[in-house]
Amino acid sequence: MPLTVLSDSDIHSLLYSLSRDDVVNLQENLAEALHEYSTGTQETTGCCQSNQPQRIAIPATNNQTTLFMPASTSTSRGMKIATLATTQEPNRSGSLPSITSTISHASTASSNSADSPKTPLTAESSLSNLSISTSNRTDPSITSSQSTSPVGSLTLLTASGKPYGFLAASELTAFRTALTATIIFNRRSNVHTIAVFGAGAQALWHIRLALILRGRDIHHIHIINRNFERARQLMTNIYTSKEWEGLRNANDKLDFSIVSNEYGEYIRLLKEHVRKSDAIFCCTPSTTPLFPAEHLTSTEGRKKGRYVSAIGSYRHHMIELHPDILRQAVAVEHKHHHHKHADKGGVVVVDSLDACMKEAGEVQQAGLNAEQLVEIGELLMVKKAAMQEIERGGPGEVGLKKWLQAGNVIFKCVGLGLMDICVGEDLVMLARERGFGTTVEGF
Repeated sequence: MPLTVLSDSDIHSLLYSLSRDDVVNLQENLAEALHEYSTGTQETTGCCQSNQPQRIAIPATNNQTTLFMPASTSTSRGMKIATLATTQEPNRSGSLPSITSTISHASTASSNSADSPKTPLTAESSLSNLSISTSNRTDPSITSSQSTSPVGSLTLLTASGKPYGFLAASELTAFRTALTATIIFNRRSNVHTIAVFGAGAQALWHIRLALILRGRDIHHIHIINRNFERARQLMTNIYTSKEWEGLRNANDKLDFSIVSNEYGEYIRLLKEHVRKSDAIFCCTPSTTPLFPAEHLTSTEGRKKGRYVSAIGSYRHHMIELHPDILRQAVAVEHKHHHHKHADKGGVVVVDSLDACMKEAGEVQQAGLNAEQLVEIGELLMVKKAAMQEIERGGPGEVGLKKWLQAGNVIFKCVGLGLMDICVGEDLVMLARERGFGTTVEGF
């Protein structure tokens, strides 16, 4: 049997060649695997939870951790081995300084003189000659010295144990996580404004998949990151790279902004962007909440329905969302109140109930129990049944549909090896069809 080897460069080229139909197919396959994970048995599917061993974490040097993530589907077995930086327990004393700059579409003919960072800069078609003025202050407590992208590999075997794929893990991990996080996002009725916390590979793929899936519906994307320079690099890539050209040109109403806590107006802009957002993607390995809970839990914050995805934290001491946000999401709703609030489902959606109960800092610090969580695979099963009933003329689960499409939905994901195997299988098939990677015959 041939062995297909895909380097990070190969995977990058393959992923950037995907059409919207390709992405939708990959996402449907992943959703089906997650559905089987939550509802299947060993007699019915290889994706069932009992066939997914718990991952093993081994401390490495330089504050790093190596994860061993075995998993299986009905057609493949495999393991991802990935080493990534481990964030330390937070030092809660002191406060962070701050800086911000805002970038949106502007006229290329406009003057590019350095403005005060308190004045939003506008330009209409590219960043190629855009000048941004920022303070030279840096604080070591908010400057990343290590990449948070995992380094490692995914090995794929057939059900009979024959190796057929060997894939680099970095780009694959970012893609499969964003593909999972956008399953519910793609079903939302309003995605006009998006806030993205982070500026690494995870943030990039959340932005890219959001634009591929719902690009014409998105008008504003706010990139919120502790380090301005890294966010600027991401923005420059989006605005100038040929790989983004089709997505840039597909919607002339689309604009971007950068907000960094290196700027004095950060607190005001953070609240403004979080409140205005229809979707929030949290993509950072943070050990403290990324924004105050009251931005979403106050009467004003609850008027708008949002989809909030938190995928960056994966250890008990790591946390992107304030626990109060999760507590409110699962709180019993009073039947009578004087304010109009967006619908909520009474649960937090997770990739894996067991994994999130053991590893998700937000879930643990909020004190949630298993009854207050629902796996995305189980949720998709209920939604599928409801939609089939509607198609037959029945009422379906009207409340469920309304909540998923327009209510306040929180999705917490710590990552499953099943995601890697499922997406890796499909990428190997596409790579063979389209001539990507290296093939070792008779391996």
